[in-house]
Amino acid sequence: MAAGKLPTVHGPAGDAGLVRAIGLGSAILFVVGSVIGSGIFLTTGGMAAVIPSAPLLLGAWVLGGALAITGGLTYAEMGAMFPHSGGVYVFLREAYGPLPAFLYGWAALFVVISGGIAAVAVGFAEYLSYFVPVLSHSRIVVFVHTPWLAVSVSAGQIVAAVSIVILGAVNYVGVRSGNMVNAVLTAAKVAGLAALPVMALFAWRVHPALSPIVPAGLARPAVSFGIAMIAVLWTYEAWYFVTYAAGEIKDPQRNVPRALVGGILVLTTVYLLVNLAYFFALSVDEMRGVTRIAERAASAMAGPRGATFVALTVVVSTFGCNAAAILAGSRLLFAMASDGVFLPAASRVHERYRTPHLAIIALTAWSAILALSGTYEQLFTYVMFASILFSVAAGIALFRLRRTMPERPRPYRTWGYPVVPIIFITGSTAFVLNTLVERPVQSLAGLGLLALGLPAYWYWRVRR
Repeated sequence: MAAGKLPTVHGPAGDAGLVRAIGLGSAILFVVGSVIGSGIFLTTGGMAAVIPSAPLLLGAWVLGGALAITGGLTYAEMGAMFPHSGGVYVFLREAYGPLPAFLYGWAALFVVISGGIAAVAVGFAEYLSYFVPVLSHSRIVVFVHTPWLAVSVSAGQIVAAVSIVILGAVNYVGVRSGNMVNAVLTAAKVAGLAALPVMALFAWRVHPALSPIVPAGLARPAVSFGIAMIAVLWTYEAWYFVTYAAGEIKDPQRNVPRALVGGILVLTTVYLLVNLAYFFALSVDEMRGVTRIAERAASAMAGPRGATFVALTVVVSTFGCNAAAILAGSRLLFAMASDGVFLPAASRVHERYRTPHLAIIALTAWSAILALSGTYEQLFTYVMFASILFSVAAGIALFRLRRTMPERPRPYRTWGYPVVPIIFITGSTAFVLNTLVERPVQSLAGLGLLALGLPAYWYWRVRR
């Protein structure tokens, strides 16, 4: 092989032309970079308002990491079996057929991934305005009033859309450039997060006292804990994105499982250390209802400079999170197009850059539109019920594939089978049922959005 040249993917026709440029270290950083966005900087204060107990709060973060680990171990076997672009979409297709897989991809591309990219980009713009106030969301730059509706676009929304376009361009010109940007930004944001425990070690302000696990006055502790877990699961969301890019990972049968488990372990460690730092900076009462909890904690320990440092870390963190999300989401679209069930042009690979360039353009454009529209948050809430429902289906898929494809090579077998996948399925099912009971309107609306994918599926099947 010529020096500096990347190995071309050999495998299913859909992966032809891609290059395996992502090594194990980069794949682990991909898992970490996909997950750490703005959640860890924002969620603990809201959780403290629901469960004002240090043991319960830390327990929620441990439980979230444990559930993610069981999911990673479950997906690792299927990722090693099907080391191709598309990840969970491929698992569902092989286990249940094309329709469930299409509906998963439909929800992921139109709302979950694209809406997540838009949401994180808006968070990036919000914290960037800390340094450049003229770019804030409060500054309206476009306002159009019609007899039917009024449309306004803020400077922050424009910044969010521009950031998405920039990252789309980086991913367009090569998987190496997109992967390098993600790796550098992930390392930077992990280093920034590590500064919080270091601050707590040398400038702690509060000594966390032992307190009752269930504080007095908490009427329904189990329900309250479940509500707080929603924030935790949101913050761990996207650990499986690395499976979408399996078609460009070196030695994927070994590195996809390692990246999943290694990346989630790093995430859990980082999240626990950061939350411990919060408890050394603020009392539980001081945390309750605080949105920018990381900023408040850093300010308490290191003054205004600490708050500025956290704001800069969030800017890097959110920008890096979207670098990974665009790379992953475009590969899901590429896999669907290769199957002939979505935008056939999106299956093309650029002759020079060896990237699914049209898939990148499509995802980038739609995400930028959502960031400008301001409507993605409601859609994102509606579809999360269906998204977690697919997590249950993907967990069950492992059992189905063991039965229907017993002879297929399995370079990695799920550790602790069948207990580990059962724990993942049970935990995800509990979240689905809790969401259905507590948010029935949003849950049913999410299923309605899935139903809208049926005509699209039939159209592409007939066209093919």
